[in-house]
Amino acid sequence: MKRIFLVEDDLSLINGLSFALKKQGYETDIARTSLEAQNLWGNEDYDLVILDVSLPDGSGYELCKIIRRTSKVPIIFLTAADEETDIIMGLDIGGDDYITKPFKLAILLSRINALLRRSDNFNETTTELNSNGIKVKLLKGEVYKNESQLDLTASEYKLLCLFMENPDIVLSPEQILSKLWDCDEKYIDSSTLTVYIRRLRTKIEDTPGQPQKILTVRGMGYKWNAADRGAL
Repeated sequence: MKRIFLVEDDLSLINGLSFALKKQGYETDIARTSLEAQNLWGNEDYDLVILDVSLPDGSGYELCKIIRRTSKVPIIFLTAADEETDIIMGLDIGGDDYITKPFKLAILLSRINALLRRSDNFNETTTELNSNGIKVKLLKGEVYKNESQLDLTASEYKLLCLFMENPDIVLSPEQILSKLWDCDEKYIDSSTLTVYIRRLRTKIEDTPGQPQKILTVRGMGYKWNAADRGAL
């Protein structure tokens, strides 16, 4: 049975979600404060975390950072904070999805199921990616360029892994967005993706202005150049 950790202070929402998750066959633990969540997290093992941003004694963002120090467990932010900057920050610090209140229960359950499937697939794959001078240690969430560790945001890390897992395959912006984020398209769109790719290139490319690893294929999308044959 999959275990879900729900961090939320709204009692009516807690009751409704707990009932729905139980009907789906999930076991759910609940914390209503950041302190309670930290105490439970240190003693339990969960398959997915649902985080509110505004907690009585702190921020769900800070709690996400604490979790990400030791775990790659899928994290969904479930919150009324719906500004674009809030959503981008939530994804950058390690969130896998961001759902704003009010929300439709069926959509939340679909997102939960999708993230758990991705997590199961991840656990069945190789533990290391190595291509074009870049090495990713998947179990540790670490990235190295020519043996020097890089400091990537969670979104940059996921984007890099997607490219390296699909070497020399052209990925359209729509394919990339659908595989990485399930957020409302008005927040995570092709323009935002362009920003993420530019930021990632500044960290992994020798000359970001003349990329040799993440190539732009005009009119089609992007691809990981596994053999370092030069840009198109």
